[in-house]
Amino acid sequence: MTEQMTLRGTLKGHNGWVTQIATTPQFPDMILSASRDKTIIMWKLTRDESNYGIPQRALRGHSHFVSDVVISSDGQFALSGSRDGTLHLWDLTTGTTTRRFVGHTKDVLSVAFSSDNRQIVSGSRDKTIKLWNTLGVCKYTVQDENVMFSFPQNHLSLHCTHSVFILTRRRLVQPPSQAHHLYQPCQLSLGIGFNSCWPCYHCVLFSEESQ
Repeated sequence: MTEQMTLRGTLKGHNGWVTQIATTPQFPDMILSASRDKTIIMWKLTRDESNYGIPQRALRGHSHFVSDVVISSDGQFALSGSRDGTLHLWDLTTGTTTRRFVGHTKDVLSVAFSSDNRQIVSGSRDKTIKLWNTLGVCKYTVQDENVMFSFPQNHLSLHCTHSVFILTRRRLVQPPSQAHHLYQPCQLSLGIGFNSCWPCYHCVLFSEESQ
């Protein structure tokens, strides 16, 4: 039997489409929402019938639509990606940008933290995936002509045992310190989502082991 969903409340504050929301088990009363109004709003849930949540602060700094937002595993930081081609690392205590990541040449569509919060990965409409450290240094870039091929589903993930692997259309790619090989699916490493309409990376994620 299908579970019945009940609308508990509505949060109003953005002046454009909401593109993404993020939550964290560390702070169950906090929600982040990203929007085409170029902002991220941090909400505090009150669960009152008349007002289910209130906006605590707006995170401003992007110059174009905010495409994605995620929260670090400790709940202290947020990471956002934007159509302005940048990523921003936010301190949620102060609401300020602590680091700006520059390197993509087109829209950043998806971002992710590793579970230890020491690595960051981003996918872009420039058909690249970038692996960063939290200082804003890009450690590795994958650019492959095979991203032009789309998969039947919009999201796909593969699992491998070695450090960081990135899935392209025909092979798994390792960082340059190791040779390129084709591996059979095994334990989750890095999953990439492809959109069937646009030849670019729309979803990136880390495994729980930060591999």
